[in-house]
Amino acid sequence: MVFNTGAALLDAIVLAVVSRNAEGTYGYKITQDVRETIEVSESTLYPVLRRLLKEGCLETYDMQFGGRNRRYYKITSQGYAQLNLYRGEWKVYSEKISRLFAGEEKGR
Repeated sequence: MVFNTGAALLDAIVLAVVSRNAEGTYGYKITQDVRETIEVSESTLYPVLRRLLKEGCLETYDMQFGGRNRRYYKITSQGYAQLNLYRGEWKVYSEKISRLFAGEEKGR
């Protein structure tokens, strides 16, 4: 993709991916799900997860899998509130860009 993905959009995408599973999901799966939408490396994604944890949008828990612990990420109520804010902002933003690309005049 030729467009850069800013931090806010990446946060929104990660929150949307994590919110799809009420029990949470693990880092590698999050990376794979995000890659269905945009190209992103694990080295880019894990700092996003840490930031969202620090901001209270995600919480973690560990679960045994294949003889080792797997860290799961789960969206919090604060995370849902942030995701809803992102969804509203995205709707307005994407509609404006789509109108501009379609050649429509402002206000139509």
